[in-house]
Amino acid sequence: MRYIALLTLVLVALFAYKQAETYPLVEAKAGQSSVLNNNLLGLPPVPIPANNPQSPDKIALGDKLFHDKRLSVDGTVSCANCHNETRAFTDGLPVSVGHHGLTGTRNAPTVLNAAYNSSQFWDGREPDLEGQAKQPLINPVEHGLADHKQVIDIIRADPEYLARFKSVFKVDAKKLTIDHVAKAIASFERTLVTGNSPFDRYYFQGRTDAMTAAQIRGFQLFIGQGRCVSCHTIEQDRALFTDGRFHNIGIGINKVQQDIPRLVQAFLEAKTKGDNVDAMVLTDKKTSELGRFAVTDELRQIGAFKTPTLRNVELTGPYMHDGSLKTLKEVMIHYNNGGVNDAKDPVNDFLSGGIRPLNLTDPQLDDLVAFMSALNSSRINYPTSAQAAN
Repeated sequence: MRYIALLTLVLVALFAYKQAETYPLVEAKAGQSSVLNNNLLGLPPVPIPANNPQSPDKIALGDKLFHDKRLSVDGTVSCANCHNETRAFTDGLPVSVGHHGLTGTRNAPTVLNAAYNSSQFWDGREPDLEGQAKQPLINPVEHGLADHKQVIDIIRADPEYLARFKSVFKVDAKKLTIDHVAKAIASFERTLVTGNSPFDRYYFQGRTDAMTAAQIRGFQLFIGQGRCVSCHTIEQDRALFTDGRFHNIGIGINKVQQDIPRLVQAFLEAKTKGDNVDAMVLTDKKTSELGRFAVTDELRQIGAFKTPTLRNVELTGPYMHDGSLKTLKEVMIHYNNGGVNDAKDPVNDFLSGGIRPLNLTDPQLDDLVAFMSALNSSRINYPTSAQAAN
Protein backbone atom coordinates (compact mmCIF):
# COMPACT_ATOMS: atom_id res chain seq x y z
CA MET A 1 0.00 0.00 0.00
CA ARG A 2 2.85 2.41 0.84
CA TYR A 3 4.41 1.66 -2.53
CA ILE A 4 1.16 2.43 -4.33
CA ALA A 5 0.73 5.68 -2.40
CA LEU A 6 4.28 6.73 -3.24
CA LEU A 7 3.78 5.86 -6.90
CA THR A 8 0.57 7.90 -6.94
CA LEU A 9 2.37 10.95 -5.56
CA VAL A 10 5.08 10.62 -8.19
CA LEU A 11 2.50 10.40 -10.96
CA VAL A 12 0.68 13.47 -9.64
CA ALA A 13 3.92 15.44 -9.61
CA LEU A 14 4.70 14.34 -13.16
CA PHE A 15 1.16 15.27 -14.23
CA ALA A 16 1.49 18.77 -12.79
CA TYR A 17 4.86 19.22 -14.51
CA LYS A 18 3.49 18.05 -17.84
CA GLN A 19 0.48 20.36 -17.55
CA ALA A 20 2.77 23.35 -17.14
CA GLU A 21 4.79 22.10 -20.09
CA THR A 22 1.72 21.44 -22.25
CA TYR A 23 0.11 24.82 -21.62
CA PRO A 24 2.66 27.46 -22.62
CA LEU A 25 1.53 30.82 -23.91
CA VAL A 26 0.33 30.67 -27.50
CA GLU A 27 2.16 33.27 -29.59
CA ALA A 28 -0.01 36.01 -31.05
CA LYS A 29 -0.79 35.70 -34.75
CA ALA A 30 -0.78 38.65 -37.08
CA GLY A 31 -3.80 40.88 -36.51
CA GLN A 32 -5.17 38.83 -33.61
CA SER A 33 -4.26 41.21 -30.84
CA SER A 34 -6.57 43.92 -32.20
CA VAL A 35 -9.64 41.69 -32.28
CA LEU A 36 -11.24 42.47 -28.92
CA ASN A 37 -14.88 41.93 -29.85
CA ASN A 38 -14.60 38.27 -30.82
CA ASN A 39 -17.03 36.50 -28.49
CA LEU A 40 -15.65 33.13 -29.60
CA LEU A 41 -12.03 33.82 -28.71
CA GLY A 42 -10.98 30.76 -26.71
CA LEU A 43 -14.04 28.76 -27.74
CA PRO A 44 -14.72 26.27 -30.55
CA PRO A 45 -17.50 26.81 -33.11
CA VAL A 46 -20.93 26.43 -31.53
CA PRO A 47 -22.26 22.92 -32.23
CA ILE A 48 -25.61 23.09 -34.04
CA PRO A 49 -27.70 19.89 -34.35
CA ALA A 50 -28.67 18.92 -37.88
CA ASN A 51 -32.34 18.69 -36.93
CA ASN A 52 -32.44 22.19 -35.44
CA PRO A 53 -30.57 24.67 -37.64
CA GLN A 54 -30.29 28.26 -36.49
CA SER A 55 -32.25 31.11 -38.07
CA PRO A 56 -32.82 34.70 -36.92
CA ASP A 57 -36.58 34.20 -36.65
CA LYS A 58 -36.22 30.99 -34.65
CA ILE A 59 -33.73 32.64 -32.27
CA ALA A 60 -36.10 35.60 -31.76
CA LEU A 61 -38.98 33.22 -31.08
CA GLY A 62 -36.84 31.35 -28.54
CA ASP A 63 -35.95 34.64 -26.88
CA LYS A 64 -39.65 35.45 -26.49
CA LEU A 65 -40.43 32.01 -25.04
CA PHE A 66 -37.43 32.20 -22.70
CA HIS A 67 -38.81 35.40 -21.15
CA ASP A 68 -42.54 34.54 -21.17
CA LYS A 69 -43.93 34.21 -17.63
CA ARG A 70 -47.27 32.99 -18.95
CA LEU A 71 -45.62 29.59 -19.40
CA SER A 72 -46.05 28.80 -15.71
CA VAL A 73 -48.94 27.76 -13.50
CA ASP A 74 -49.23 31.14 -11.77
CA GLY A 75 -47.94 33.40 -14.54
CA THR A 76 -44.88 34.51 -12.58
CA VAL A 77 -42.06 32.25 -13.77
CA SER A 78 -40.08 32.29 -16.99
CA CYS A 79 -36.76 30.70 -17.87
CA ALA A 80 -35.22 34.11 -17.25
CA ASN A 81 -36.25 34.02 -13.59
CA CYS A 82 -33.51 31.51 -12.86
CA HIS A 83 -31.29 32.53 -15.77
CA ASN A 84 -31.20 36.31 -15.57
CA GLU A 85 -28.94 38.11 -18.04
CA THR A 86 -28.05 40.74 -15.41
CA ARG A 87 -26.60 37.95 -13.25
CA ALA A 88 -24.65 36.17 -15.99
CA PHE A 89 -27.75 34.05 -16.68
CA THR A 90 -28.07 32.71 -13.13
CA ASP A 91 -30.28 33.95 -10.27
CA GLY A 92 -27.75 34.59 -7.51
CA LEU A 93 -29.60 32.27 -5.12
CA PRO A 94 -28.41 29.07 -3.42
CA VAL A 95 -31.36 27.18 -4.93
CA SER A 96 -33.90 28.52 -7.39
CA VAL A 97 -37.40 29.78 -6.60
CA GLY A 98 -40.32 28.61 -8.72
CA HIS A 99 -44.06 29.24 -8.81
CA HIS A 100 -45.77 30.41 -5.61
CA GLY A 101 -42.36 30.83 -3.99
CA LEU A 102 -41.53 27.13 -3.98
CA THR A 103 -37.84 26.25 -3.83
CA GLY A 104 -36.02 23.35 -5.38
CA THR A 105 -32.80 21.62 -4.35
CA ARG A 106 -30.34 22.75 -7.02
CA ASN A 107 -28.44 25.89 -7.82
CA ALA A 108 -29.26 27.37 -11.23
CA PRO A 109 -26.25 26.88 -13.54
CA THR A 110 -25.50 29.59 -16.06
CA VAL A 111 -26.87 29.22 -19.58
CA LEU A 112 -23.78 30.99 -20.92
CA ASN A 113 -21.84 28.49 -23.05
CA ALA A 114 -24.35 25.73 -22.21
CA ALA A 115 -24.34 25.09 -25.96
CA TYR A 116 -21.02 23.30 -25.44
CA ASN A 117 -22.24 21.00 -22.67
CA SER A 118 -22.15 17.28 -23.49
CA SER A 119 -25.11 16.88 -21.13
CA GLN A 120 -27.48 19.23 -19.32
CA PHE A 121 -28.44 19.69 -15.65
CA TRP A 122 -26.12 19.04 -12.72
CA ASP A 123 -26.70 15.29 -13.02
CA GLY A 124 -26.64 15.18 -16.84
CA ARG A 125 -30.13 13.73 -17.13
CA GLU A 126 -30.74 15.38 -20.51
CA PRO A 127 -28.32 15.09 -23.44
CA ASP A 128 -29.03 18.44 -25.10
CA LEU A 129 -30.58 21.88 -24.77
CA GLU A 130 -33.77 20.74 -26.47
CA GLY A 131 -34.35 18.07 -23.83
CA GLN A 132 -33.42 20.42 -21.01
CA ALA A 133 -35.88 23.10 -22.18
CA LYS A 134 -38.87 20.79 -21.71
CA GLN A 135 -38.35 19.79 -18.09
CA PRO A 136 -38.68 23.00 -16.01
CA LEU A 137 -42.04 23.76 -17.63
CA ILE A 138 -43.66 20.73 -16.00
CA ASN A 139 -41.51 20.43 -12.88
CA PRO A 140 -43.70 20.74 -9.75
CA VAL A 141 -41.45 23.34 -8.09
CA GLU A 142 -40.40 25.32 -11.16
CA HIS A 143 -42.99 26.40 -13.77
CA GLY A 144 -45.46 23.90 -12.32
CA LEU A 145 -47.59 23.15 -15.38
CA ALA A 146 -49.35 19.80 -15.27
CA ASP A 147 -48.11 18.64 -18.66
CA HIS A 148 -46.74 19.90 -21.95
CA LYS A 149 -50.26 20.14 -23.38
CA GLN A 150 -50.81 23.15 -21.12
CA VAL A 151 -47.77 24.81 -22.68
CA ILE A 152 -49.18 24.26 -26.16
CA ASP A 153 -52.62 25.50 -25.10
CA ILE A 154 -51.11 28.76 -23.87
CA ILE A 155 -49.26 29.23 -27.15
CA ARG A 156 -52.31 28.32 -29.27
CA ALA A 157 -54.28 31.06 -27.51
CA ASP A 158 -51.80 33.70 -28.72
CA PRO A 159 -52.21 34.72 -32.40
CA GLU A 160 -48.71 36.25 -32.49
CA TYR A 161 -47.14 33.01 -31.30
CA LEU A 162 -49.09 30.98 -33.86
CA ALA A 163 -47.97 33.24 -36.69
CA ARG A 164 -44.34 33.06 -35.62
CA PHE A 165 -44.36 29.26 -35.16
CA LYS A 166 -45.92 28.90 -38.59
CA SER A 167 -43.27 31.14 -40.12
CA VAL A 168 -40.36 29.37 -38.41
CA PHE A 169 -41.48 25.73 -38.42
CA LYS A 170 -44.17 25.69 -41.14
CA VAL A 171 -46.72 24.21 -38.73
CA ASP A 172 -50.24 25.30 -37.91
CA ALA A 173 -51.84 25.25 -34.48
CA LYS A 174 -52.97 21.63 -34.74
CA LYS A 175 -49.48 20.31 -35.51
CA LEU A 176 -47.61 22.43 -32.98
CA THR A 177 -45.79 20.30 -30.38
CA ILE A 178 -43.54 20.80 -27.36
CA ASP A 179 -40.60 19.80 -29.56
CA HIS A 180 -41.09 22.98 -31.60
CA VAL A 181 -41.10 25.03 -28.39
CA ALA A 182 -37.94 23.33 -27.13
CA LYS A 183 -36.14 23.80 -30.44
CA ALA A 184 -36.85 27.52 -30.43
CA ILE A 185 -35.66 27.99 -26.84
CA ALA A 186 -32.53 25.92 -27.53
CA SER A 187 -31.75 28.00 -30.62
CA PHE A 188 -31.86 31.17 -28.54
CA GLU A 189 -29.66 29.61 -25.86
CA ARG A 190 -27.05 28.67 -28.47
CA THR A 191 -26.47 32.37 -29.07
CA LEU A 192 -25.41 32.86 -25.44
CA VAL A 193 -21.72 32.18 -25.92
CA THR A 194 -18.97 34.17 -24.26
CA GLY A 195 -15.24 33.86 -24.68
CA ASN A 196 -12.76 36.71 -25.09
CA SER A 197 -11.82 36.94 -21.43
CA PRO A 198 -8.52 38.34 -20.15
CA PHE A 199 -7.33 34.73 -19.94
CA ASP A 200 -8.20 34.14 -23.62
CA ARG A 201 -6.26 37.22 -24.67
CA TYR A 202 -3.33 36.16 -22.48
CA TYR A 203 -3.30 32.52 -23.52
CA PHE A 204 -4.57 32.44 -27.11
CA GLN A 205 -3.26 35.81 -28.27
CA GLY A 206 -0.07 35.91 -26.26
CA ARG A 207 -0.91 39.25 -24.66
CA THR A 208 1.10 38.99 -21.47
CA ASP A 209 -0.42 42.24 -20.15
CA ALA A 210 -3.97 40.84 -20.30
CA MET A 211 -3.74 39.29 -16.84
CA THR A 212 -2.38 40.69 -13.59
CA ALA A 213 0.60 39.22 -11.78
CA ALA A 214 -1.73 37.57 -9.24
CA GLN A 215 -3.84 36.08 -12.03
CA ILE A 216 -0.76 34.71 -13.75
CA ARG A 217 0.42 33.13 -10.50
CA GLY A 218 -3.08 31.72 -10.04
CA PHE A 219 -2.99 30.25 -13.54
CA GLN A 220 0.27 28.47 -12.79
CA LEU A 221 -1.30 27.00 -9.66
CA PHE A 222 -4.40 26.08 -11.67
CA ILE A 223 -2.35 23.92 -14.02
CA GLY A 224 0.18 22.86 -11.41
CA GLN A 225 -0.11 22.25 -7.68
CA GLY A 226 -3.84 22.97 -7.58
CA ARG A 227 -4.50 20.36 -10.32
CA CYS A 228 -7.72 22.24 -11.24
CA VAL A 229 -7.04 21.67 -14.94
CA SER A 230 -7.54 17.93 -14.60
CA CYS A 231 -11.30 18.55 -14.53
CA HIS A 232 -11.58 22.16 -15.72
CA THR A 233 -9.83 21.48 -18.98
CA ILE A 234 -7.80 23.71 -21.28
CA GLU A 235 -6.74 22.67 -24.77
CA GLN A 236 -4.32 24.17 -27.24
CA ASP A 237 -7.00 25.92 -29.31
CA ARG A 238 -9.91 26.20 -26.88
CA ALA A 239 -10.78 26.25 -23.20
CA LEU A 240 -14.20 25.08 -22.06
CA PHE A 241 -12.95 24.72 -18.47
CA THR A 242 -14.94 21.50 -18.00
CA ASP A 243 -14.34 17.86 -18.77
CA GLY A 244 -18.09 17.26 -19.02
CA ARG A 245 -17.76 14.41 -16.53
CA PHE A 246 -19.21 13.77 -13.08
CA HIS A 247 -17.30 13.79 -9.80
CA ASN A 248 -18.05 13.40 -6.11
CA ILE A 249 -16.17 16.29 -4.55
CA GLY A 250 -17.70 16.04 -1.08
CA ILE A 251 -20.48 18.59 -1.38
CA GLY A 252 -23.91 17.73 0.03
CA ILE A 253 -23.32 14.01 0.17
CA ASN A 254 -21.17 14.41 3.30
CA LYS A 255 -24.28 15.34 5.31
CA VAL A 256 -26.37 12.33 4.30
CA GLN A 257 -23.86 9.49 4.37
CA GLN A 258 -25.77 7.57 7.01
CA ASP A 259 -28.92 7.76 4.86
CA ILE A 260 -27.37 6.45 1.64
CA PRO A 261 -28.59 2.81 1.86
CA ARG A 262 -32.15 3.93 2.56
CA LEU A 263 -32.09 6.67 -0.08
CA VAL A 264 -30.73 4.35 -2.76
CA GLN A 265 -33.33 1.67 -2.10
CA ALA A 266 -36.23 4.12 -1.95
CA PHE A 267 -35.10 5.90 -5.10
CA LEU A 268 -34.70 2.72 -7.14
CA GLU A 269 -38.11 1.47 -6.02
CA ALA A 270 -39.75 4.76 -6.99
CA LYS A 271 -37.94 4.85 -10.31
CA THR A 272 -39.08 1.29 -11.07
CA LYS A 273 -42.66 2.38 -10.44
CA GLY A 274 -42.24 5.12 -13.04
CA ASP A 275 -41.80 8.15 -10.79
CA ASN A 276 -40.29 11.16 -12.55
CA VAL A 277 -36.57 11.56 -11.86
CA ASP A 278 -36.67 15.29 -12.55
CA ALA A 279 -39.36 15.79 -9.93
CA MET A 280 -37.74 13.48 -7.37
CA VAL A 281 -34.34 15.20 -7.37
CA LEU A 282 -35.77 18.72 -7.26
CA THR A 283 -38.34 18.15 -4.52
CA ASP A 284 -36.36 16.18 -1.93
CA LYS A 285 -33.07 17.54 -0.61
CA LYS A 286 -31.60 14.21 0.42
CA THR A 287 -32.58 12.48 -2.83
CA SER A 288 -30.96 15.33 -4.72
CA GLU A 289 -27.61 14.45 -3.13
CA LEU A 290 -27.56 11.11 -4.98
CA GLY A 291 -26.30 13.07 -7.98
CA ARG A 292 -25.45 11.20 -11.17
CA PHE A 293 -26.58 7.92 -9.60
CA ALA A 294 -30.17 9.10 -10.08
CA VAL A 295 -29.61 8.90 -13.83
CA THR A 296 -27.34 5.87 -14.22
CA ASP A 297 -28.18 3.69 -11.15
CA GLU A 298 -24.41 3.15 -10.79
CA LEU A 299 -23.29 3.05 -7.16
CA ARG A 300 -19.89 4.51 -8.03
CA GLN A 301 -21.63 7.73 -9.12
CA ILE A 302 -23.43 8.39 -5.86
CA GLY A 303 -22.90 12.03 -4.98
CA ALA A 304 -21.25 12.83 -8.31
CA PHE A 305 -22.17 16.03 -10.14
CA LYS A 306 -21.11 17.52 -13.44
CA THR A 307 -18.01 19.67 -13.64
CA PRO A 308 -19.30 23.20 -14.34
CA THR A 309 -17.50 25.57 -16.66
CA LEU A 310 -15.42 28.19 -14.88
CA ARG A 311 -16.07 30.88 -17.47
CA ASN A 312 -17.63 33.90 -15.75
CA VAL A 313 -17.57 31.94 -12.49
CA GLU A 314 -16.87 35.08 -10.44
CA LEU A 315 -20.34 36.30 -11.48
CA THR A 316 -22.32 33.13 -10.86
CA GLY A 317 -22.15 32.55 -7.11
CA PRO A 318 -23.16 31.01 -4.82
CA TYR A 319 -21.40 27.82 -5.82
CA MET A 320 -21.77 24.06 -6.15
CA HIS A 321 -24.89 22.13 -7.11
CA ASP A 322 -26.62 23.12 -3.88
CA GLY A 323 -25.36 26.70 -3.67
CA SER A 324 -23.83 25.91 -0.30
CA LEU A 325 -20.56 27.83 -0.77
CA LYS A 326 -20.99 31.60 -0.93
CA THR A 327 -17.59 32.68 -2.19
CA LEU A 328 -14.84 31.43 -4.46
CA LYS A 329 -12.47 31.53 -1.50
CA GLU A 330 -14.71 29.01 0.27
CA VAL A 331 -14.59 26.83 -2.84
CA MET A 332 -10.79 26.94 -2.86
CA ILE A 333 -10.66 26.05 0.84
CA HIS A 334 -12.96 23.07 0.28
CA TYR A 335 -10.69 21.67 -2.43
CA ASN A 336 -7.55 22.50 -0.47
CA ASN A 337 -8.92 20.48 2.45
CA GLY A 338 -9.43 17.47 0.21
CA GLY A 339 -13.20 17.53 -0.20
CA VAL A 340 -14.39 18.88 3.16
CA ASN A 341 -15.23 22.41 4.27
CA ASP A 342 -13.47 21.88 7.60
CA ALA A 343 -10.15 20.04 7.48
CA LYS A 344 -11.16 18.10 10.61
CA ASP A 345 -14.30 16.62 9.01
CA PRO A 346 -14.26 13.04 7.64
CA VAL A 347 -14.49 12.63 3.87
CA ASN A 348 -17.39 10.66 2.39
CA ASP A 349 -17.10 7.06 1.26
CA PHE A 350 -17.81 7.87 -2.38
CA LEU A 351 -15.32 10.73 -2.81
CA SER A 352 -13.68 10.79 -6.24
CA GLY A 353 -10.13 9.49 -6.17
CA GLY A 354 -8.53 12.70 -7.41
CA ILE A 355 -9.85 14.76 -4.50
CA ARG A 356 -7.25 15.05 -1.75
CA PRO A 357 -5.51 17.84 0.22
CA LEU A 358 -3.54 20.27 -1.94
CA ASN A 359 -1.40 21.93 0.78
CA LEU A 360 -1.80 25.39 -0.75
CA THR A 361 -1.09 28.45 1.39
CA ASP A 362 -3.67 31.17 1.95
CA PRO A 363 -1.90 33.60 -0.45
CA GLN A 364 -1.91 30.86 -3.07
CA LEU A 365 -5.66 30.38 -2.60
CA ASP A 366 -6.07 34.12 -3.10
CA ASP A 367 -4.10 33.89 -6.36
CA LEU A 368 -6.40 31.12 -7.57
CA VAL A 369 -9.42 33.31 -6.80
CA ALA A 370 -7.76 36.14 -8.69
CA PHE A 371 -7.33 33.86 -11.70
CA MET A 372 -11.06 33.11 -11.65
CA SER A 373 -11.76 36.80 -12.32
CA ALA A 374 -9.62 36.55 -15.46
CA LEU A 375 -12.28 34.21 -16.91
CA ASN A 376 -14.97 36.91 -17.09
CA SER A 377 -16.07 37.76 -20.61
CA SER A 378 -16.36 41.36 -21.69
CA ARG A 379 -19.75 40.77 -23.32
CA ILE A 380 -21.55 40.02 -20.02
CA ASN A 381 -24.01 42.60 -18.75
CA TYR A 382 -22.60 43.09 -15.28
CA PRO A 383 -25.25 43.76 -12.62
CA THR A 384 -25.26 47.15 -10.97
CA SER A 385 -24.91 47.32 -7.20
CA ALA A 386 -28.65 48.00 -6.93
CA GLN A 387 -29.48 44.93 -9.03
CA ALA A 388 -27.07 42.76 -7.07
CA ALA A 389 -28.83 43.76 -3.86
CA ASN A 390 -32.27 42.68 -5.08
